[in-house]
Amino acid sequence: MSLFAAAALLCLGATVLVVARPAQAQTQNEATVSGRNFPAGTLRGRLRMLDFPRADLDGRLEVLAPGTRIRNAQNMVVTGSTLLGQDLAVNYLRDAAGQVQQIWILTPDEAATGRASATGKPLLNIWPFVSRADNEGG
Repeated sequence: MSLFAAAALLCLGATVLVVARPAQAQTQNEATVSGRNFPAGTLRGRLRMLDFPRADLDGRLEVLAPGTRIRNAQNMVVTGSTLLGQDLAVNYLRDAAGQVQQIWILTPDEAATGRASATGKPLLNIWPFVSRADNEGG
């Protein structure tokens, strides 16, 4: 077998391994109760819209990212101005800059399922000046 043929077979085998690998789950348990899938990294919170694009999210004043998409419980896109003053259970996703980029208003069944929350945690869930041992009480 020539060196070229061996290299070609090796590349073909590596391609099959990459293509045949099962997709990683990008959703969490709300899909079992509502059929809606939420991306990995989605957090749970309480939202009260102020004057758009300002919102109270888990007791913190947030300025929503430009182009933020808000979906209602029927998964239809709504404007922030239609939600003024309402206290809503939501799932939300932040962009790379830390701004909220997507919001899903939850149905009662979705809200009853468990999901990670950012309440009591720092923005982006990072404390850059504290070591892991300090976080664990050690």
